[in-house]
Amino acid sequence: MTYKVKLHFFEGPLDLLLFLIDKERIDIYDIPINKITEQYLTYLEMMNLLDLEVAGEFLVMAATLIHIKSKMLLPAEVVPEEAAEGDPREELVKRLLEYKRYKEAAGDLLTMKENRSGYFLRQGSDEPQKKYIVDDKEYFEASLFDLITAFKKVLTDAPKDAFHQVLKDRFTVSEKIHIIYHRLREQNVIFFSALFSETKTKDEIIATFLAVLELLKMREIIVVQKEYFGEIEIIRNPELSAHVEKPASADAGAETEKAKEGNA
Repeated sequence: MTYKVKLHFFEGPLDLLLFLIDKERIDIYDIPINKITEQYLTYLEMMNLLDLEVAGEFLVMAATLIHIKSKMLLPAEVVPEEAAEGDPREELVKRLLEYKRYKEAAGDLLTMKENRSGYFLRQGSDEPQKKYIVDDKEYFEASLFDLITAFKKVLTDAPKDAFHQVLKDRFTVSEKIHIIYHRLREQNVIFFSALFSETKTKDEIIATFLAVLELLKMREIIVVQKEYFGEIEIIRNPELSAHVEKPASADAGAETEKAKEGNA
C-alpha cells in the first residue's frame, strides 16, 4: 500500500526552476537547457517515488522543457533571416524573470508586514516566517525542494544492500512521526541526515522522509538552514510546541499503512 502526502505549501514549477538555477549558480539569461531539464525531471521522479501529489502544471513545464531541449538539439536549418526563430529559451526566461520579480516583491511586502507587526502587539499570521532564532543562532527556512535535495542525497549515500534487503521489521509513517516528535522533545535541533543514520532499508528511508513531510503539514516542525543550500536541520514549531502535547496522524487510516513497497 502507498502513503500519499498532500501538501498545502507545495511550490510550483517556476519555483523549482528558480531553485535549480540558484543552486547551480546558472545564468538565468543563458540556461543550459539540457542540464536543467535532466535535473527537473529527476525532481519529478523523486516526487513520484514519494507519492507526492504533483500538479499538472509540473508536467506541463516538463513537456515545455523537453520541447525546448529538442528544438535546441536540432541542426540549424538554412532559412531566410526574417523567418528564423529566436532563442527557444527566450519565452521561458521571460516567464522566470517576471515570476522572480513578483516573488521578490511579495517577499518585500512580507518583510514590511513583519516589521510593522513589531510596532503593534499583533498575533502571528498564517504565513510561515522566513527566519528563526534557536539557541541564539539565526536560521533560514528551507523549502520543499531543499528537503527533496537532501532526501536524494540520503538515497544516494545509502548502502546499496539497503535496496535489496528483505527484513521482517516494517515501519509505518505514523510510527516514524512519533519517533521524530519524541526526539525533538529531548533535543532542540535534529540534523536531517541524522534521522537516517540507523535506517536499514529503502522503505524505512522513505517512511522517515514522509513522516517529516507529515509533521511539516501538521505544523509541528520547521525545517531550517544556517545558510542557503546548507545542511537541513529540524526544529519544533515555536508557535505550537509550547501548548501541543503530541501530534495526531493527519489520516486515521494511515496507522495501518506501510511505507511504499516495490520501489527497490
